[in-house]
Amino acid sequence: MKYSQEVIDFIKSNVVGTKTRDLIDLVNKKYGTEFTMSKMQSFKKNYNLKSGTKNGLPAGRATQLFPADVRKFIAENHKGLSTRDMTELLNSTFSKDYKVSQIQCFYSNNKIQCGVDAKFKKGNVSWNKGLKGITTGGVATQFKKGSIPKNRVEIGHERVDVDGYTQVKVTDGNRNRNFKYKHNLVWEQNNGPIPDGYVVIFADRDKSNFDINNLVLVSRSELLVMNRNNLILDDRELTKTGVMLAKVIDKTNKRKYHSEL
Repeated sequence: MKYSQEVIDFIKSNVVGTKTRDLIDLVNKKYGTEFTMSKMQSFKKNYNLKSGTKNGLPAGRATQLFPADVRKFIAENHKGLSTRDMTELLNSTFSKDYKVSQIQCFYSNNKIQCGVDAKFKKGNVSWNKGLKGITTGGVATQFKKGSIPKNRVEIGHERVDVDGYTQVKVTDGNRNRNFKYKHNLVWEQNNGPIPDGYVVIFADRDKSNFDINNLVLVSRSELLVMNRNNLILDDRELTKTGVMLAKVIDKTNKRKYHSEL
């Protein structure tokens, strides 16, 4: 396949220090090309291009995919955040389009530990161990396709999850996605859809208080600032003041990251 000189020059200028998969994402996103792993490897071979490092990503070196400000942000904020949360935070803070797999790969290459352990602990017993293939009620009592389960709840039914948040059933047929958080629904009914990268919090920390004046929209990066500085309080007005302070801190932090490039 023939590529324009601009695409060729872009790959040549970014290949050093960039992992092949990350290079593919960069080129395809910028030029709308359809590079695959095999195509990029063939391209690099044809032009005698190499990343210059064993794993394609030099430790500590900024790249097109992970520039200096992003690397610094990850270094300062990764502790206690899962890679999924970090992905959402980076996308909202830097207007990026990272995938969770890219952040996981970055963590692995740079030996970063987030401190969140989601692995199944050795010695724990899975709830369904030994139950595979077992039926307890016979064929006559097995659930049949098209049947309606007796424990199905109606749309509008509310339940409280393990974290104390109220969920409302809004549709059928999508399993856990049938439910949405009530505080989000109340906020959207009054203000429209929640923007990407934003969340709704309870100003007085009472998860049962759905008064629209008690629901506040903040970005994920602002929420991070509020949690780290204990700006979410039992007093609604103090929390709202904390939101304004978090906005200032968050904007200052972003300007600082960009000015240090």
